[in-house]
Amino acid sequence: MKKSFLTVTLAASVLALSACSGNGSDSEVVVSSEVGDITKNELYEEMKTSVGEQAVQILMIEKVLGEKYEVTDKEVDAEYQKSQEEMGESFDQFLAQNNQTEESYKKIIRLNLLQEKALTEDVEVTDEEIQQQYDRQGTELNARHILVADEEAAADIKKQLDEGADFAKLAEENSTDPGSGANGGNLDWFGAGAMVPEFEEAAFNLEVDEISEPVQSQHGFHIIQVLEKRKVEDQPALEDQKEAIRTDLAVAKADQAALVPKIAKMLEDAKVDIKDEDLKGALDSILNAEAAPAQ
Repeated sequence: MKKSFLTVTLAASVLALSACSGNGSDSEVVVSSEVGDITKNELYEEMKTSVGEQAVQILMIEKVLGEKYEVTDKEVDAEYQKSQEEMGESFDQFLAQNNQTEESYKKIIRLNLLQEKALTEDVEVTDEEIQQQYDRQGTELNARHILVADEEAAADIKKQLDEGADFAKLAEENSTDPGSGANGGNLDWFGAGAMVPEFEEAAFNLEVDEISEPVQSQHGFHIIQVLEKRKVEDQPALEDQKEAIRTDLAVAKADQAALVPKIAKMLEDAKVDIKDEDLKGALDSILNAEAAPAQ
């Protein structure tokens, strides 16, 4: 599932806690055995100890966001289907490992989409930006790179390349990328979203055979050369992808640090009153974040 704001494992526990606090008597037996029973209240108290505060946070976030923003079943089903397609045969195993069912996983998707809408409601994305991203998604690159640890080394390698040095030889001698270094820096074909953002931005702006200036990413400094470009076969029409692209770009442009303070304000306006004394401070970490500066 793309753009996940919550871990699936945590959300699974929260959903379970929510379910066990629904209708029924606290003394209702939820597990029976010859060595003793487990009542609904015992289960609640045990789960409250382990995930109680996170549960209050997630469930209240869902309620305040759901009051302001709408997520349709169609949107949830589309994300669920996308997850199935991306994971393929491993999707059922993924659900099982995270104690998920189709229904509970869709609840997680719905909550993530609510947060996404809150994060991006004021972010503007132009048609020009959408067209540019569509064109990028319709293109694949065959490229190679040399990865080094510091900018000085990268600048030295770029100078050698400008003076006619052999790219493959320099990659074999200097690149710290274990996957491509021994192969002359070759990365083979890749499309949009396959590389870290800084690398992708630089690579897709290069002409064939052009060599980039040093590009910094979380891995170090890259010198990139695009060897070939080709069109992606059977790319869906722009109109069929326009809203999805708009959302992806909006999330990328949004101030991620602003989401928690925004939710904090919504929680304050909702006048939340936590009745369980053990959970009184469950929302403090969110409410106190309202005044925190964006990082």
